[in-house]
Amino acid sequence: MATPSPGYSITLRVETPANFTATSELAAAVAGAGASVTALDVTESHHDRLVVDVSCDTTDADHGERVRAALDALQGVAVRKLSDRTFLMHLGGKLEVVPKVPLRNRDDLSRAYTPGVARVCKAIAENPDDARRLTVKRNTVAVVTDGSAVLGLGNIGPAAALPVMEGKAALFKQFAGVDAWPVCLDTQDTEEIISIVKALAPVYGGVNLEDIAAPRCFEIERRLREELDIPVFHDDQHGTAIVTLAALQNALKVVNKKIDDVKIVVAGVGAAGNAIIQLLQAQGALNIVACGRSGAINRGESYSDPHRAWLAENTNPENFTGSLHDAVAGADVFIGVSGPNVLGEAQVRTMAPDSIIFAMANPDPEVEPGIAAKYAAVVATGRSDFPNQINNVLAFPGFFRGLLDAGTSEITDEMLVAAATAIAERVSDEELNPSFIIPSVFDPHVAADVASAVVNAAATR
Repeated sequence: MATPSPGYSITLRVETPANFTATSELAAAVAGAGASVTALDVTESHHDRLVVDVSCDTTDADHGERVRAALDALQGVAVRKLSDRTFLMHLGGKLEVVPKVPLRNRDDLSRAYTPGVARVCKAIAENPDDARRLTVKRNTVAVVTDGSAVLGLGNIGPAAALPVMEGKAALFKQFAGVDAWPVCLDTQDTEEIISIVKALAPVYGGVNLEDIAAPRCFEIERRLREELDIPVFHDDQHGTAIVTLAALQNALKVVNKKIDDVKIVVAGVGAAGNAIIQLLQAQGALNIVACGRSGAINRGESYSDPHRAWLAENTNPENFTGSLHDAVAGADVFIGVSGPNVLGEAQVRTMAPDSIIFAMANPDPEVEPGIAAKYAAVVATGRSDFPNQINNVLAFPGFFRGLLDAGTSEITDEMLVAAATAIAERVSDEELNPSFIIPSVFDPHVAADVASAVVNAAATR
């Protein structure tokens, strides 16, 4: 699906003859090469020549080189430099530490550091609970990964995972005022990860597990929840489940169906798929068929993985045994958290009238959205360049804001459902339509609403 994306945005510094058609010729050449022009800035102007920065979105790195060639081919034009704007944004990292207190003179230093800080240390030693009140702990989250399941890139390791964790930390701060820090561990041993996170826990008010492969992620989350006194949240599981439920609540309103009446097919039985299924059931879904690579999870098979065994016992009430392609026939809802292009037009055509398709694999969804929209009443993806982006950013900043404000270590289904409902309700009945079932990640009210919902759910435990 070759669609120009800001993720492949480039700027070309171009020298061109000075004439009244110069910039329009540059724009036409870029467009002719299939890129999307986003800016033209004249950086130098001389009597005989101009230097212009041409910014555009492309589809991939090779496409950028084709755009360069198209500009170089123009009469009298030379490309001085091509810059990748995504890499420029990441130069030097995306985070910094900034003091919250003034350090202007010796008096400030005496209070912030020695000798005054020793009094605060002794107070915490006498009453460890004071750490939440007197340190960064009350507002700080560790974003922990082992680099084993990063985005759609797979097991690329902790160093390569760091840009994602930096981005996650930036989103925590931007949307909910939570201070988060990347913790990228150079081990994929379950016991080692648990031990390290437990040892780090005194600094943090919560742990956000991220991009850890299944089934290891399930055991790590379970053990850390049992053994720590701070909340532990695996965003790939529960963040995805929250936003999926929020989108489904509104999509079902659009098609006038109820969650306990519809047949739901979930493609992908890893961390996200399991969590989505459990949360949908908590909200009343009765007919869910979970499909892995070999087809529907069913009671006729024996599964060594306890999570697949649980799915076999608790989903697929008709014990369907066919393939994913067969399973979607007559389904009201398809939820994809698997991989690209697992469905085609022939399969989508067989779904029930007024069907709903959430094709959330990134960057390439399970079915091309244009094809899905031919037959489905509501289509959503995980991408920002199509309507109805189902994005975890809607969930995790506000969810952790609520956990930290409530001072709770427990995460319940009631909190997850409350968060999903808060997100869904940001789209009013008047605004709700097939192309707008979930709010924008830039809606300034979402994180606060989610935080409030979590605090209220914690208070009613």
